[in-house]
Amino acid sequence: MDKFNLCESEYRFASIVWENEPLGSGKLVELCSEKLGWKKSTTYTVLKKLCQKEILQNKNSIVTSVVKREQIQKFESEQFLEKNFGGSLPKFITSFMSDKKLSKADADYLKKLIDNYEEE
Repeated sequence: MDKFNLCESEYRFASIVWENEPLGSGKLVELCSEKLGWKKSTTYTVLKKLCQKEILQNKNSIVTSVVKREQIQKFESEQFLEKNFGGSLPKFITSFMSDKKLSKADADYLKKLIDNYEEE
């Protein structure tokens, strides 16, 4: 699962792919120059690294994702929860909500989510 550990620049790069896939490698270079200020060599270095991690693939100069954004987000969320709150969702929610109030609609939505995921 270490392959899912992305630094900020890798995540931003992968986001460009997720938002535009499939895309040609030339177009990817253009988008990375425009959005990240990267040179062609930087784009290809990061692309190679994410292909080696099997997050992305580059076949015939067409770049697509192997791992979807939601999978990375799930992994990162679980890592954050484990590292900062001992894996406890209630501790996270308590900390997060310590200075906030929920609207009735948000509270109802969260209650419905909890009911849907509650173990039998």
